[in-house]
Amino acid sequence: MSSNVETVAATASTHWRYLVVAVMLLLLAALGLWKLNTRATLVTVDAELPHNFPAEGFDHDSFEQLLSRFVVDGRVDYPGWHGDAAARKRLDSYLAALAAYSPDSHPERFRKHNAALAYWMYAYNAFVIKAIVDRWPLARVTDVKAPVEVVRGLGFFYTLAFVVGGEPITLYDLEHNKIIKRTSDPRVHFVLNCGSGGCPAIRPKLPTGEALETLLQQAAADFVNEPRNVVVDHEHREIRLSQIFEWYEDEFVNDVRRRRLPTSQGPVAWVRLVAGKRLLAELDKAADYEVRYVPYAWEVNSAH
Repeated sequence: MSSNVETVAATASTHWRYLVVAVMLLLLAALGLWKLNTRATLVTVDAELPHNFPAEGFDHDSFEQLLSRFVVDGRVDYPGWHGDAAARKRLDSYLAALAAYSPDSHPERFRKHNAALAYWMYAYNAFVIKAIVDRWPLARVTDVKAPVEVVRGLGFFYTLAFVVGGEPITLYDLEHNKIIKRTSDPRVHFVLNCGSGGCPAIRPKLPTGEALETLLQQAAADFVNEPRNVVVDHEHREIRLSQIFEWYEDEFVNDVRRRRLPTSQGPVAWVRLVAGKRLLAELDKAADYEVRYVPYAWEVNSAH
């Protein structure tokens, strides 16, 4: 009897060791596949700096002029931009400036926080536009695939890399490491534009001084008070929010907490901070409603 028990125990121990080894091998294989799958594809540009680029500071004029021309009601005229060789070259020239100088590589050019923040947000939007214009026609950014698309948007946000201040960076790292981690202000999410229909409107001009505060507040208010992004449904007793509030829930709730306000309604508590009178009145009637998130619209935010 004792011998049988010992044999069973030994067999079980051997099987357990095999299982542990197999799991470790699977994890290592998965890690190797992930690294291979997320290996960056560097987007390069062959262009000179914009004409009369300043010796001090950083000039966004050339990009702003392109946005003023090709942005219509917050959406981008990608076919027009793609079909204009001079406009594409001018965008590349601006990207060359981003590649040469950044707040990290040349901090003396960005002495104020808002100048650096505007740079990073402009860079994000410019890279998104570059990626779409180069691939036009493109139905949705999620159509840019990694070798194995295990996460939606992996190919576009995680594997395309652009140069800023001499260093390659993906859109994901730019958003999370250069913008989100360096500011506690969730309003930046309403200025960043990922090239999709669910995104906030793209803005042709970002102030680099104190006026950036006013723009961030306006951008947040515009997004929240647009009916498609925040819906109070009294019939079904639910509040439906853009998925942006789900993805970055911690940031919105932490901002509410910093203001020493109740966080029981989660992101809805933050929405109330920028809601207009009409929306605020509707939210007052919905204090006990269920919060749901609307699936994101990934189709390209093309004006045509």
